[in-house]
Amino acid sequence: MGTKAFHEIRDPVHVFVRLDSDERTVLDSQPFQRLRYIHQLALTYLVYPGTTHKRFEHSLGVMELAGRIFDVVTDPSNTDDNIKQLLPELFKPDQRAYWRRVVRLAALCHDMGHLPFSHAAEEMLPDGVNHEQITAAIISSPELGEIWQKMTPPLRTSDVIKLALGPKKAKGQTFSLLEGLLSEIIVGDAFGADRMDYLLRDSYHAGVAYGRFDHYRLVDTLRILPPPPSGEDGQSDELQLGVEHGGIHSAEALNLARYFMYSQLYFHPVRRIYNIHLMDFLRAWLPNGKFETSPPQHILMTDNEVTAAIANAARTRGAAGEESARRIAKRQHFRLVYQQNPDDAKVNGQPARAVYNALCNYFDPALLRLDAKPAEPGSLDFPVRMHDGRIVSSLAISKIIQTLPAAVVDFVFADPGIATKVRDYVRSNRTSIIKH
Repeated sequence: MGTKAFHEIRDPVHVFVRLDSDERTVLDSQPFQRLRYIHQLALTYLVYPGTTHKRFEHSLGVMELAGRIFDVVTDPSNTDDNIKQLLPELFKPDQRAYWRRVVRLAALCHDMGHLPFSHAAEEMLPDGVNHEQITAAIISSPELGEIWQKMTPPLRTSDVIKLALGPKKAKGQTFSLLEGLLSEIIVGDAFGADRMDYLLRDSYHAGVAYGRFDHYRLVDTLRILPPPPSGEDGQSDELQLGVEHGGIHSAEALNLARYFMYSQLYFHPVRRIYNIHLMDFLRAWLPNGKFETSPPQHILMTDNEVTAAIANAARTRGAAGEESARRIAKRQHFRLVYQQNPDDAKVNGQPARAVYNALCNYFDPALLRLDAKPAEPGSLDFPVRMHDGRIVSSLAISKIIQTLPAAVVDFVFADPGIATKVRDYVRSNRTSIIKH
């Protein structure tokens, strides 16, 4: 493949992120440079001042981790004959080098489709469109398509898209066993580099310890494994990322970190209400209340344009989105008046919605907001290889993973001017409201 220059970038999480000259070309592209101006955690910096980090450095971190994971799980000493038979491409030097390049670049590109302020603004996309589809369109764009073709050997655009999105998001794409497994290295639910990096990075910048876990030990013990036997004879042709028994505690720590980060940071009620005010502003400010989705228009819109518009609207009477902009710019956000209580949830499966509906009968609905989100799953099942070589389920070997609760968003908010009255009303009528 020839000699390529190498570059290194200082990183607070991984110390150094190293790229070769081809990867640097992607980093220097306009779609990737745009990520310098997309906050990783939306308006969370209004609650945790240190969380001003961007999708740019997160994407670099995901590439770094994905490369490490690939190297470990495809090391011949970490694989058995069955894996080598099922995935012969990974044990032929030229093909292994090709797929390593695709993994790293797909990891680098996986967030290119994010909107301003990341996930917080995704409701502002046209129906049926998500940020992953925009990512795929950017990877297929003329600018990046030319970069893929100039590499030696050229990369297939479809390979980059599949690995960047994964089977759940790459609708209409057929995945081979190899492609499905390699995409799991990047966006997998259990051990994806995306998840590992955002937990470590968000924890670091927020100044909290919740997201830290021994990712060095975890990566070193990751393996390509078949699922646990289900009673039939013979080995399965299915494969997924799993862990050696010696890494189970690091895997438990990852799952605990995820639970704590969701329950304490990502689902922080003040962070959530700022997201709601942001969505309210965007509905009023954007043409037709929606973002443009074509790559040329998408890459022109960043947090900078939205932040400037919020600042302008907050000081301009009658401007589109003035009220929502003022709540953001002047910290006049709605206040939390109800949060799901476990006792209430035993009586009513949707207690916050019940409270919100009751409040709308007594207060102006324009002064209230409901924030109810499906719970993030707590337990994740993955294979674990025991010391004797047998494969077992993580749910069978780890009580921590088996019993990990789901993080819940179930909030009601009210305008600051009526928040005290609303809380008093809820306190006086909670029992009857929840039972209704």
